[in-house]
Amino acid sequence: MHIVMNNFKIKIGRETDFEEVWRSRDSHLDGVPGFIEFHLVKGQTHTEYTEYASHSTWESQDAFYNWVHSEAFRLAHKDAGKHSDLYIGPPRLEEYSVVI
Repeated sequence: MHIVMNNFKIKIGRETDFEEVWRSRDSHLDGVPGFIEFHLVKGQTHTEYTEYASHSTWESQDAFYNWVHSEAFRLAHKDAGKHSDLYIGPPRLEEYSVVI
């Protein structure tokens, strides 16, 4: 399995707006080969931001990269910059391959 997380720093007071963006968006993940599951998780709140991560699980790294280069990915991310006022900086991508 392969786990992918995008880590976000969301401005204080904008957490509900950020969560609504994720609730209302079409991820275009249904039927994508190798996709297992998705979660949006909320982390700690700091002085200037609250941490969030989009967490997706894939059958393999290849399955994830195939999705990244697909039309479904382009459709899911077409409005990514539309809500830039919610963020402090760009998201930080992390990838992990499950070993046990």
